[in-house]
Amino acid sequence: QVHLVETGGGLVQPGGSLRLSCAASGSTFSINTMGWYRQAPGKQRELVATITSGGGTNYANSVKGRFTISRDNGKSTVYLQMNSLKPEDTAVYYCNYVIKSTGYWGQGTQVTVSS
Repeated sequence: QVHLVETGGGLVQPGGSLRLSCAASGSTFSINTMGWYRQAPGKQRELVATITSGGGTNYANSVKGRFTISRDNGKSTVYLQMNSLKPEDTAVYYCNYVIKSTGYWGQGTQVTVSS
């Protein structure tokens, strides 16, 4: 079993920054892709960024140049550095790990961008 816990969400003003972390515990051997997704009220969950075991990254167009995903394999942790935040970035952010073709989700952390 794999358990994911996200931290780092909160309230920030437009133009501000936040760093999200997602740590995994349990059977975390051979984590493949790690990723961040978000879901705003009334909208479907959408991909924000992913990073493969080899370090390859993929970003949603809406966050390119502002967000950076990274991972620490030794700690089974993935990070999302979010800069130049906009009100439209407001959402619940979820991490996702793919381990041996099975996807696991965290419980989510709220990010609110507002003045």
